[in-house]
Amino acid sequence: MLYTKFAKPYFFRMDAEKAHHIVIDGLHTASRVPGIPAMMRAMYGVRETKALAMELFGLRFAHPIGLAAGLDKNAKAVDMFANIGFGFAEVGTVTPKGQAGNDLPRLFRLPSDEALINRMGFNNDGAAAMAERLASAGQRRIPIAVNIGKNKTTPNELAHEDYRACLQQLYTYGDFFVVNISSPNTPDLRALQHGDELKLLLQTVMEEMGAQAAKSGASRKPVLVKIAPDMTNEQLAYTVETIVASGVNGIIASNTTLSREGLRHPNAKEAGGMSGLPLRERSTEVVREVYRLTGGQLPIIGSGGIFTASDAYDKIRAGASLVEIYTALIYRGPELLRELTDGLQALLRKDGFTTIVEAIGADHRS
Repeated sequence: MLYTKFAKPYFFRMDAEKAHHIVIDGLHTASRVPGIPAMMRAMYGVRETKALAMELFGLRFAHPIGLAAGLDKNAKAVDMFANIGFGFAEVGTVTPKGQAGNDLPRLFRLPSDEALINRMGFNNDGAAAMAERLASAGQRRIPIAVNIGKNKTTPNELAHEDYRACLQQLYTYGDFFVVNISSPNTPDLRALQHGDELKLLLQTVMEEMGAQAAKSGASRKPVLVKIAPDMTNEQLAYTVETIVASGVNGIIASNTTLSREGLRHPNAKEAGGMSGLPLRERSTEVVREVYRLTGGQLPIIGSGGIFTASDAYDKIRAGASLVEIYTALIYRGPELLRELTDGLQALLRKDGFTTIVEAIGADHRS
């Protein structure tokens, strides 16, 4: 209520990217003010329950709702995401070297469609800066995933070295990692989803993950691959086959879409990736198909168009173990986290499930 009545009207009167930076910088500052983190937990924090908790990738998740990559590109506000109710958070996309990204303006709201279009282009401070921030963040209350990508100027035939460089600098600081090969805003990046380039990339990533694990003397940390929603079924099948063969730990389905089907707002004409409510059905279809293709053996994080508990539950029943939000947070605010977790518990009870784990992939068994 506080967000939708007061904060949202204020932010929506200003440029979308300016509002974005104010929020992230504000959360960063607030995390260092005595009493503010506790106040945020009291206002927005989600009470832990056995019904929603799970162990996955060797990590504990208090509930399955996480923050998707893109909101906190530079890991400035990781301390605050647990305080406002997230079960985990993904930071980045980060590249080896800092880069400015694409020209302004590059982030657009579509309020009548409850969507966003962005063509940010992996703007970030670089892997070294993120490593420094994560190193100083202190003890974490939730798992943090680091989403890695390639610099814009790196040709695809050398892209694997950019992903290796990110892991070399950030392996110590992430709880798990996400290989982003599906943003539509870095030229030719999506070509890495197919063929020999994908094989080489994932082989390099897994080699480096193994090397870093050996150096640390601990078991290898989990790594997932984030895929686009715009592939044909044939392309998706081949991509998933290659991902499974690589030995990675999971798939995130899905990134933003180039589709503009059904959009009404004038900003639909803007180039870039679209996220939000119009992506809901397609991303759930991709989750369902990935689960089918993998026989439910490879964990999936469902992302795209989640605004209600039913949206999240649909993805879980389709095969997602965890889910992520981003655009809904912009439109609904942090109070959404309690709505989603309370709603998920009600839906579990309605279907006769005791825990969220029982609901994962339930549609494939009915």
